[in-house]
Amino acid sequence: MVGDEEPVRDLAGLVIPQIGSLEETGDRWEPFRLVDPAGVPVEAVAAFFRDLQAAGRSEATLRSYGMDLLRWFRFLWAGAEVSWDRATRSEARDFCRWMLVAGKPVRPHWRRLAGGEGPGATSGKPYSPSVRAHSETVLRTFYAFHLDAGTGPVINPFPLDRSRRGRRAHAHRNPMEPFRNERAGLYRPTVPSKIPRSVPDEEFNEIFARLPSHRDRALVAFYISTGARASELLSATQGGVDPGRQLISVVRKGSRAVQELPASTDAFVWLRLYQVEMDELIPNGQRQPLWWTLRRPVRPLTYHAAHRMFERASEAAGSTATLHALRHSAAYRMAEDPALPITDVQYVLGHALLSTTQIYLNPRKEEVIRRMVAHHAEQVRQAAQRTTPVVAPGYRPETLNVLFGTPAS
Repeated sequence: MVGDEEPVRDLAGLVIPQIGSLEETGDRWEPFRLVDPAGVPVEAVAAFFRDLQAAGRSEATLRSYGMDLLRWFRFLWAGAEVSWDRATRSEARDFCRWMLVAGKPVRPHWRRLAGGEGPGATSGKPYSPSVRAHSETVLRTFYAFHLDAGTGPVINPFPLDRSRRGRRAHAHRNPMEPFRNERAGLYRPTVPSKIPRSVPDEEFNEIFARLPSHRDRALVAFYISTGARASELLSATQGGVDPGRQLISVVRKGSRAVQELPASTDAFVWLRLYQVEMDELIPNGQRQPLWWTLRRPVRPLTYHAAHRMFERASEAAGSTATLHALRHSAAYRMAEDPALPITDVQYVLGHALLSTTQIYLNPRKEEVIRRMVAHHAEQVRQAAQRTTPVVAPGYRPETLNVLFGTPAS
């Protein structure tokens, strides 16, 4: 013990078994439910989910928050051995350290047992800063909700950074000082800014050639031409396709609004080939899903199935490109077109802020490397062409010609 209260935990030997789960219920009133190791729903999380749903958060948001809460509750159940409403800053600090050092748990495929690894074994690969930052924000929001409701601990275990909230509330900010996020959490890591990864044209062509079906070619062609997110394109219905105007309607991830997106002619050609091929196998209807599985019996295509489809083609082409990289590639192609205003690109990508779209005005990493390599090659070429050395005063040119074998002036 440190002092009289704070426990010292052996985080190095801590094993967190994969107990409890986040269940998808299929109920629109309660899309997800977090249950404890005994299979009993956690009412504190259910109340938090109801509040999020009332605020208009999507089911995808509830699932994302639920996975962060499940990770925290597993730590409390097996690691800290305290109830959620008695957690202190000590447990929050150790949890953030555990995510940083211990790494992700090993999740063997459901068809085969783990190769000698026990439950709760870690891979040694730490969680990324973005995952840890998202987890800290979710848990701080969760405890803030129960703090306001009077159902949780008196003090939020995930507090704001004291150095950032020590100023007077609503105080005027000096415009000469750099902007600081006054609402950052104490245990929130710094998330480095990354250049969005795009797929070079040669690499994309190689991946596209490895796609095995008309459906997959149509999907990838729509992704690369519309810039839609993976889940957004899968929300398209059969009635939302307008080949005459080259438009496809998708449901936006954040606002849930239906938006028409222009797509390339090739995408609609591949789509028509896919529809002819599956004409007798999928149900017809304006509200029926547009994308279906190829395996029998056919089912609406899910995000994970589409992600795995592209992953297989990418691996076959010797690439590490992901499905989301197609969105970045489409955004770069649009931003590099001088005939397209940046506000048009913002609308098509569905960005709420123009500053988010402006990141695609920065040069691609591959282009920067290519130009720098060409620059160094040009420097070597110019140096080789300098056959006339500069003669300093006091040296005889004919003597330098004998020494170096080149004419001097």
